[in-house]
Amino acid sequence: PTMAHSKAFLVLENFIGGKFVPCSSYIDSYNPSTGDVYCRVPDSGKEEVEAAVKAAKDAFPIWSSKSPLERSQILNKLADLIEHDLEAFAQAESKDQGKTITFARTVDIPRAVHNFRFFASSILHHVTECTEMPTMGCVHYTSRAPVGIAGLISPWNLPLYLLTWKIAPAIACGNTVVAKPSEMTSVTAWMMCKLLEKAGVPPGVVNVVFGAGAKAGEALVCHPDVPLISFTGSTLTARRITEKSAPHCKRLSLELGGKNPAIIFDDADLSQCIPTTVRSSFANQGEICLCTSRIFVQRGIYSEFLKRFVAEAKKWKTGNPSDPTMDVGALISKEHLEKVRNYVKKAQAEGARVLCGEGVDPLVLPPGNQKGYFMLPTVIAEVKDESCCMQEEIFGPVTCVVAFDTEEEVIKRANGVKYGLAATVWSGNVGRVHRVAHRLQSGLVWTNCWLVRDLNLPFGGMKASGIGREGAKDSYEFFTEVKTITIKH
Repeated sequence: PTMAHSKAFLVLENFIGGKFVPCSSYIDSYNPSTGDVYCRVPDSGKEEVEAAVKAAKDAFPIWSSKSPLERSQILNKLADLIEHDLEAFAQAESKDQGKTITFARTVDIPRAVHNFRFFASSILHHVTECTEMPTMGCVHYTSRAPVGIAGLISPWNLPLYLLTWKIAPAIACGNTVVAKPSEMTSVTAWMMCKLLEKAGVPPGVVNVVFGAGAKAGEALVCHPDVPLISFTGSTLTARRITEKSAPHCKRLSLELGGKNPAIIFDDADLSQCIPTTVRSSFANQGEICLCTSRIFVQRGIYSEFLKRFVAEAKKWKTGNPSDPTMDVGALISKEHLEKVRNYVKKAQAEGARVLCGEGVDPLVLPPGNQKGYFMLPTVIAEVKDESCCMQEEIFGPVTCVVAFDTEEEVIKRANGVKYGLAATVWSGNVGRVHRVAHRLQSGLVWTNCWLVRDLNLPFGGMKASGIGREGAKDSYEFFTEVKTITIKH
């Protein structure tokens, strides 16, 4: 575009050493609800990452020597500043990601604020261990120190929410940071950078390098001075990160995909279960790693459940994300929409029934959103367990509903995928709830609810859903090095 024309775009810049730095080349970022380019994101690589790592290295001695209380006060100030601009952040997140303004206002931005407040508080309450060996005349104690520079790579589905879930514990523990948000959703990260100085974050403590995974992400993962990588995204990318970081013995925390089951027994309270399971299937367009995409319903209530579930799913309104009455916004990209649609086509080709949504119900969009990447909440029944729709993460507003007979059988089927992130169990029988929760191969199990999070507790997955856990204690352990000191007296 000519200079005169490019004024229409928001042009982002990398944030390195407390300053915004222009980049020599850029990537187009689209508004998913219109299909138009609305922003240009730096196409960073080795050079930019090198500059950011240097800035983080220079800032480390001062930041790591601050007391937990000093860091805590700065994190709280940053939380206040983001909260003060909550509406602007929510508008930007909705426009950039395609999610509804309502979801951004009530979930994404409040949670980003809470992430900073939570770790600002938790950093003040950690204690280290001490043991005595009277017979040896020795006392042992442990001390914890920040690791150094943390490389943080966050995804496009919950942009500021998941970026702050990494930045907050990393800097609370005294590390400095080089972060790379998704090139598809970089705007709120850039807006946050504008608030860092005012919050009292010294230059170089938080550096943000924008760009694609293959270039900027790779440079960060391969950098010998970045000892630690926290990544949220696909299992495929995680494999590459593991291979690239192995020669440097980096510590990794990988939060990956899910193929999360909901198991609904015939004694479930359907008045609670149905609205919650619709939400757990379609919230944020199904673009949450914790979304339910396989619903196992006990045969006795299967047809009633299906009828009520489909009726409820059809009530969800899909359209312009900036309209607060909408429940479903646009999917992240044209390519992603195509991928999700292909799963529905495959299910149909295999003989499954699509009960509502894609290809079944008309999608009516306002004139300005005709080119946007929209899809209706889609419910598929009679899918075989071996189908790719039951085995692979779809990451869109699509869920599969199947029947089961016994507890034993459903546990086996629920565990029969490569993922193990989250599961939900619906039953009025407390003994059964505990039994099933214990046997599911899943890092998180919700019973008779969904997405109720206590940030104190470990978050993460089993199997192909990741390595490591994050939470108050877990993040503290990940973002610090422990040392055992023995004193003979």
